[in-house]
This record gives sequence, C-alpha cells and structure tokens, in this order.
Amino acid sequence: MKSEKLVRALKRVRVLVVGDVMLDRYWFGEVSRISPEAPVPVLKFDRSEDRPGGAANVARNAAALGARVTLLSVVGRDEAGRRLKELLREEAIGARLHSDRTIDTTVKLRVIGPRRHQLLRVDFETVPSHEILRSKLADYAKLIAGCDAVILSDYGKGGLAHIKRMISIARRHFKPVLIDPKGGDFTRYQEATMITPNLDEFRAVAGNWKSAREFTERAMQLRGKLKVEALLVTQGEKGMTLFSRDGRFHVPAQAREVSDVSGAGDTVIATLAVMLAGGSDFGEAVRIANRAAGIVVGKFGTAVVRPEELFEQQD
Repeated sequence: MKSEKLVRALKRVRVLVVGDVMLDRYWFGEVSRISPEAPVPVLKFDRSEDRPGGAANVARNAAALGARVTLLSVVGRDEAGRRLKELLREEAIGARLHSDRTIDTTVKLRVIGPRRHQLLRVDFETVPSHEILRSKLADYAKLIAGCDAVILSDYGKGGLAHIKRMISIARRHFKPVLIDPKGGDFTRYQEATMITPNLDEFRAVAGNWKSAREFTERAMQLRGKLKVEALLVTQGEKGMTLFSRDGRFHVPAQAREVSDVSGAGDTVIATLAVMLAGGSDFGEAVRIANRAAGIVVGKFGTAVVRPEELFEQQD
C-alpha cells in the first residue's frame, strides 16, 4: 500500500481510548551549586511545560496519525484537570473526562536540569471513586458502537476497575481491543484482541526463561491461557516480538539515537490500533509500530510521531 493511500485510510479510522490519564509536567532550570542543607543540587527554575500523559498520550499519538479519537477517563476538579482538558482541546481530541471532586488529577512532575537530564520525578495520584467509575462504564457502553478499535491503557491508577466488562462489551460489538497491561495479574485481560507488555511485565507474569525457545513457549502458553489473538512483547533496544496463531514474528529495533523512552509504549499501542483499524494485519501493524517507537525515543519527553515521519520511506 502506497503511503499516500495509507495516510488517507488512517484519517477514516475512529479510535476509542479508555484508561488512566495524567498530566506530564516538566520544570526546567539550571544547576550551579549544591544545597548547603543536604547533598542535593539546587535548581534555578527557568520555565515549565505541560503535556498530556498516560492514556491521554495514547490518544494524542493516535490523533497525530490522523485518526479521529475519543478519550474516556476521569480527572479531578483541580488546576491539573483543567489544564489537561485544555491541552486535549488543542490536539483536537474528543475528551470525555468525568470530573471527580474526591480526587486529585494524576500528575507526574519531572525536574529537568542541564542537557535535559532528569533530576527528580514527583508523582501525585489518587484512586477514582466507585460512583464516577460506574458512570464512566455507562458512557463507554454508549461510545463503543461508534469506534473501529478500542485501546485500554492501564497505568494501574484505578481507572480501569471494570476492564473485564469493557472487554466483553467491545467483543460483543466485534471491536478489536488492544491493552497496554500493568501489574502481575493478566487474567483480567482475558479475551482481548492484543496485549502489549514490555519485557519486565511479561517476565513478572510468565517467569524467567533460559533460551529463545523457552521464551516462545512461555509466550504461546500465556497467549492461550488468556485467549488473546496476539501477544506483543516489547523489548526496547532488542525490538519487539509478536506471538499469534501464525507463530512467532520478531522485528529488530530501528537504529536511532535514544533521547527519552518515556511514553514509547503509548506510541506503540496507538500505532498498532490505528493500523489494525485501517485494515493492516498484525505483521504490518507491528512493523509500523516498531518504526514509530524508533522515532519517538529520539524525542524528549512524551511525544508523538507524525505520518510524514512514519511513512517517509514507504514509497
């Protein structure tokens, strides 16, 4: 498929992203001395920058590829929640963010020193209330028919308490469901279309292995146990490996200078969902997602990949 035709096809794709949203906040400054109070650097603050994070970054990546995106999640009634909504409007993302007065919006604050070196990260987070989550589930049931693919982005912040029901609803509507998992219990993801653990997440569930053959056996066993169509294990500089009914398919990482790996998993799952909804098979979707990952890790912070970057060498 020629790149121009593919780009046009992606603009017709409709993606529903559900999960844990957060605000990625960066404080930049210079360091010229060590504090007399403790052996820590003193940062002279210069400027700040905010970006959508978590599931919001997944939505941002899908929208950057041309897809029409709806984002369903929960935020607090606070400055960070208002700021996140503002950023999503700027990205032309249809945000359905339920406001919960009992929580603070999840914020990841990164303090960045000279040469973009991260000095410290501070996390602010609370779990959404049951009432808000039930309301979100009802909203999800109404939105599902209008999408071509569903992404459930699990950051372990409590926003996907009803994930089993969400998978069931999506499958009843014959919608592919892609999940970026979290934690040591993958049984809650049973019957999804695809799950995309990184190597550490996969090892925590499947156990250690001593050979490539044992790695494949454990992956195929897990895929069968979970009744998922495909399992993609992302491995950083080693690339990514797809396990499906067609067997094992590995793609090596694209050789690029790495600047920042934060958010790379968001880029991968967003690209997979958009490609599959646009008519690609698993193999082609994984190849394109691998290329996207190679591009985005060369950028600072949570970032996106544009079609002109992704398909520049396709024709």
